[in-house]
This record gives sequence, structure tokens and C-alpha cells, in this order.
Amino acid sequence: MSIVKSGSATYKPLGKQGKGSISTETGALSNHPYGFNTRFEDGKGSNPEELIGAAHASCFTMALSLALADAGYEDGELKTTAQISLDKTDDGYEISQSALTLNAVVADITEDKFRQIAQDAKENCPVSQLLDTKITLEFKLTAQ
Repeated sequence: MSIVKSGSATYKPLGKQGKGSISTETGALSNHPYGFNTRFEDGKGSNPEELIGAAHASCFTMALSLALADAGYEDGELKTTAQISLDKTDDGYEISQSALTLNAVVADITEDKFRQIAQDAKENCPVSQLLDTKITLEFKLTAQ
């Protein structure tokens, strides 16, 4: 059985002059603006890359949190940023990378053990598996 969640988008008129809005079924975003100016210029609103970044950062962080707890580490805090790279190509644009940067405070864990669990979470969180791009992970582990 699948768990199905949804997001939606509208855009009108067509082209660079168009304006759009995005919404999520939970209402976390409701008719939030996006468009050419929010993606390629400094317009107010969102864009697909920051939404992918938020999705990837949250998925990876949750996967890592659960994996650490399963390994017996329950005291700590994780904060992740995912920088999504959008590059111009001869054929248009492509998302070339998701760079995860993690600041972690985890009690009583070695750096080697943390690296092993974090790399596994990076490779196996559902959003990492969905993205067909290079995914990097840098972390700073602070002893508690």
C-alpha cells in the first residue's frame, strides 16, 4: 500500500511574464507565489529548487535521526541544509547536484560510526533515491 501526498501548481499567463502559485495538501503552502522572476531573478516567492532542497533536507534528516535512534543514540540534534544546483546546459537547464550540509550534536558517538550511519541515510532516504543527480554530504559533528 502506498502513502500518497500531493502538491499542486498553477501558472498563467504562459512564459516569462506568467505568475504561479504552489500549494500542498496539508496547507503548509497555500497559493504561495512562484514564477520566472522567483526562479531566475530576485522576485518574492518560491521556486522548485528550494522546495526540492527542503524536501531533501527534511527526508535525509529524518532518516538519519531514525537510524541513529535505532543504533542506540537518542540524545542529540541535527540541522541540515540542502543546496540544489540548477545549471544551464545546451538543451536548457538541469539540476546537477544536491549538496547536504549537516551540523550534528550526538552524545557518545564516534566520528567513524556517525559517518557510516550518515552516509547510509544519505544513500537510502527516499528523496535521495528519487533524485537522479550527484548528492554530496559534509558534516560537522560536535561532541556533547
